Amino acid sequence: MTGRTEGLTAYIAVTAAYWAFMLTDGALRMLVLLHFHTLGFSPVQLAYLFVLYEIAGVVTNLCAGWIAARFGLTSTLYAGLSLQVLALLALSQLDPNWGIGLSVAFVMAVQGASGVAKDLSKMSAKSAVKVLAPSGQGGLFRWVAVLTGSKNAVKGFGFLLGAVLLAVWGFVPSVLGMAAILFVILCVVIWKMPSGLPEGKKGTKFGDVFATTSNVNWLSAARVFLFGARDVWFVVGIPIYFYAVLSDGSEAGNRQAFFMIGSFMAVWTILYGFVQANAPKLLRATSRSEAELIAAARTWVIALTIIPAVLAVVVLGVGASVGTTVVLVLGLLAFGAIFAVNSSLHSYLILAFTSGERVTMDVGFYYMANAGGRLLGTVLSGLSYQIGGVSACLATASIMLALSAFAAGRLQS
Repeated sequence: MTGRTEGLTAYIAVTAAYWAFMLTDGALRMLVLLHFHTLGFSPVQLAYLFVLYEIAGVVTNLCAGWIAARFGLTSTLYAGLSLQVLALLALSQLDPNWGIGLSVAFVMAVQGASGVAKDLSKMSAKSAVKVLAPSGQGGLFRWVAVLTGSKNAVKGFGFLLGAVLLAVWGFVPSVLGMAAILFVILCVVIWKMPSGLPEGKKGTKFGDVFATTSNVNWLSAARVFLFGARDVWFVVGIPIYFYAVLSDGSEAGNRQAFFMIGSFMAVWTILYGFVQANAPKLLRATSRSEAELIAAARTWVIALTIIPAVLAVVVLGVGASVGTTVVLVLGLLAFGAIFAVNSSLHSYLILAFTSGERVTMDVGFYYMANAGGRLLGTVLSGLSYQIGGVSACLATASIMLALSAFAAGRLQS
């Protein structure tokens, strides 16, 4: 097997494993959110369920880059998939007779384990691209865009899958079914994984994880606020707003609302993934320099800032109605498309700014910032919705995007 063929085979195997993980990750998020909302959890309590998930992501990404550099990328990929299986099995043991406090604590702990699993898998897959992608003619940008875009499309299907499974099978059978399928996929990946990914280096020091260049630091700061701006409305605000508009509180009404919410989240994420996968063509990346792509990162985030600001004004002025909901859906789909271009540019730039020797550590540091943004957005999503409804969530998103634009403006070509 030639080096190029071997590298492509390893890339396909890593991507397939990442797809399988993200399908269960998306489904699990919808299962937990909708199941506990129907049990009477408040928006802030719902946000708490995901807080440890995001905190775990911050810590995991900080450590995972060092772990992969020391023990190899396949070890962190297998660990992420295995831990997700265990988290799903643990969640199936949730007792509906427990009080709210115990239920929240248990689900937070399990979600924390799932957060560790996700970021081990993500860091492994993204770092592998830097090692395996062909050089020249925009090869790195294309391979990053395909991996990230396809992952988000799969996660979108996961949102819909989670809502449908909850409506048809219920919570526990759905969780157990996903655990069984993911375990089978893990076994196949371990069996079929080719060589091509780097082995670890025992001399790697943990202190090497922290970013050493200003570009990596400023890009990471931009990433914090970019993803915080998405999750501040995506995690709690919009699903709960749609539930309030679509459900009459009956069992049939709940099933219909679950399907509609899952469908929107799926369509939004699939559109996001599709645009992300095609970002290199949209940006004409093969014919543009790194300096031009850095400038594009600034321009696109400024454009994104406008959308949630306008939507916040519409919701605040008109209030909850069918017309408002239609405007929100269309506006958030536009947000998703522009957000995808921003995200794809960031994913390319972090790999462009790093070297092969530091790739797992710089990518780990960068995704630590990504997880920090999701954590910030998750907390603010529950708080903002509790204080001012979905309009407050959208206004907060616009402020965070302005901060992301400031950080992107500090990048040096």
